Amino acid sequence: MPPRNDRSVALCVGLSFMCFIITAHCRFPTLDHLQPQASDKTQARAVIQLLKRLLGYRSTEFIISVNRSMSKDSLDVCELRSTRNNQIVATGSTGVAVASGLYNYLKYFCNCHVSWSGDQLDLPRPLPQVTGVLRINTKHRFRYYQNVCTVSYSSVWWDWPRWEREIDWMALNGINLPLAFTGQEALWQEVYRSLGLNQTEIEEFFSGPAFLAWNRMGNMFEFGGPLPQSWHVNKLNLQFKILERMRSFGMIPVLPAFSGNIPKGILRLHPSANVTRLGPWAHFNCSFSCAYILDPRDPLFLQIGSMYLSQVVKQFGTDHVYNTDTFNEMTPPSSDPEYLSAVSRSVFASMTAVDPQAIWLMQGWLFFSSASFWRPPQIKALLHGVPIGRMIVLDLFAETEPIFSYTESFYGQPFIWCMLHNFGGNSGFFGQVESINSGPFQALSFPNSSLVGLGIAPEGIEQNPVIYELMSELAWRKEPVNLSKWVSLYAMRRYGSTQESLGAAWRLLFFSVYNCTVPHYRNHNHSPLVRRPSLKMNTEIWYNRSDLFDAWKLLVEAAPPLMSKGTFRHDLVDITREALQVLTSAYYSEIAESFRSQKLPELLTAGGVLVHDLLPELDRLLSSDGNFLLGPWLEQARALALGEEEARLYDTNARNQITLWGPSGEIVDYASKEWGGLMEDYYAQRWGLFVNTLVDCLHTGRPFKQEAFNQEAFKVEQGFVYNGRKYPSEPTGDTYEIARRIFLKYYPQAMKRL
Repeated sequence: MPPRNDRSVALCVGLSFMCFIITAHCRFPTLDHLQPQASDKTQARAVIQLLKRLLGYRSTEFIISVNRSMSKDSLDVCELRSTRNNQIVATGSTGVAVASGLYNYLKYFCNCHVSWSGDQLDLPRPLPQVTGVLRINTKHRFRYYQNVCTVSYSSVWWDWPRWEREIDWMALNGINLPLAFTGQEALWQEVYRSLGLNQTEIEEFFSGPAFLAWNRMGNMFEFGGPLPQSWHVNKLNLQFKILERMRSFGMIPVLPAFSGNIPKGILRLHPSANVTRLGPWAHFNCSFSCAYILDPRDPLFLQIGSMYLSQVVKQFGTDHVYNTDTFNEMTPPSSDPEYLSAVSRSVFASMTAVDPQAIWLMQGWLFFSSASFWRPPQIKALLHGVPIGRMIVLDLFAETEPIFSYTESFYGQPFIWCMLHNFGGNSGFFGQVESINSGPFQALSFPNSSLVGLGIAPEGIEQNPVIYELMSELAWRKEPVNLSKWVSLYAMRRYGSTQESLGAAWRLLFFSVYNCTVPHYRNHNHSPLVRRPSLKMNTEIWYNRSDLFDAWKLLVEAAPPLMSKGTFRHDLVDITREALQVLTSAYYSEIAESFRSQKLPELLTAGGVLVHDLLPELDRLLSSDGNFLLGPWLEQARALALGEEEARLYDTNARNQITLWGPSGEIVDYASKEWGGLMEDYYAQRWGLFVNTLVDCLHTGRPFKQEAFNQEAFKVEQGFVYNGRKYPSEPTGDTYEIARRIFLKYYPQAMKRL
């Protein structure tokens, strides 16, 4: 535990820009009815239980209450003060406000930290005093969380304990508008049955569990299925628990609505319905793609949409916010503004027919992904088909491609500035800290801004926790943070240590790998390490490699007294993994150049080091920490099964998503993960095949043919999906010894290649 004077320094720096008075007022009375359902007492109890889970017996040192009258404008506020007997009294307008205020106290008074990759909760005794009353509040009505893909890339196999942990994380980080998409297929099955579809038609529509996000969006069907009935029962029960817990904190869960995506069987029942069959999606053929989309102007759309939403409200209750996305990564059949307005008007009508107070939450991704179609007249038409203030648009990729800036703030519709950050749940360091530190404040000051919140919308989570802690904290700031000071304090609280070298390491990382400033950059890990090998691979990075290697050196040198900290062990593995990822690109470049120059000895040397030492060492490193294992992903999938047949189905889904992503590698490696077990049996095997192929080409004088190699690589990839091997779910090996050995061996190699 650091001495108290160091905590005081952290406190002064941390809070100097934390507290402010709100003068902004909500511009949209149409959103005033979006309020917590739970009573103040229920919300207070939820926070008390959270503290018990987090702090154990020391939770009794906090006195919690919720008083919604503290906020006159629906903007959350929390007040903290100390008692004479060293307790902390926390009162807030909602349970989320109190939890978020308490987490700020834990961070900036107690030097504590909570993250996906571990907690550091070395609480001082007695608790540090708050002088007077500390008032923490926000300018943002909503703090949104999740992406429609997160449910497949990250939470698809979660049980209730993991969901409980995540909802606690949401509350601590101020989230009050989370997606709640679990279990919806059970309700769709009932709707389809009542419409007259048979079970075969239903089973041919739903995709497998790992691909439901894209089934819901109309991108694909059937692949990875059929969904067992036990899946529906399990997920429906889980959704009830999720919703109860979210609402107990005062959150407003976002529920699903109908987008027009229908099973083919609907055409048997309604042959004259106005249905369009879309073209293929993402390299899939029409065996599993080319969805059937019901025109929202067709009366059948209102019938199906209202039937489904009635089921949703009946089973799940409602907080009046519904998400559905029309034309997600699909081109509409017409660009006529009148048509587009009619579409959104009809979609919204299917919501208000069931819930007159409905608010449509729509992802703005389509305006970016199909920018050539969505010009200003088309965007405005779609948005204005819904009354102003009855739709909230997620500016989903605002840290890179802010749509509000060229649409006059979404032409008046309320919007949420979102950080997307991650694609496919990929491993790898990445961030755009300068952009996320300034973007929300630029959106607030934009002329006639219709901003109503900030959001975190990654495709996959459980990576780069520093970026998500910064982003969630910005919702409670009056101005951009001092990034250097902020990340120095982050290092202190993440490890519970005041070693200056830790802060120095994180400052190097924060202003290099975590500060991508390349225009229009998408963080989709393109490292050769996790891509199918070829002679034309992308080895470019956006930062100075020496900053990463210098930070690596600092963390390795600081390691011995910190290895008992789970957060530090995680980060030592993570930075060593990142260094080896970068070195893989260097060895790949040497392999490719040696082949082109027909230098067999050099090819054998570089290829031998990569395949027979670097990748096996990386696998051993990843296998030494539970956060980097393949085993839990597969074990959690199989644990949901009733019987071996279901277990095999879920296992295949889990393996396919992170590798082939499709029956024939349609989106191969999109959801790549750098995990122990996967590194050895998938990536290393593929790299071995590549090097051996190049060596054979030089021996025989044959040219390297990419298509022929891809066919052989596919056999390796498919072999992993069906190998039936059970992978460890517990770490093995001494993380420090492995990391130190790798450092001593490869740090000199890294410096030579700068």
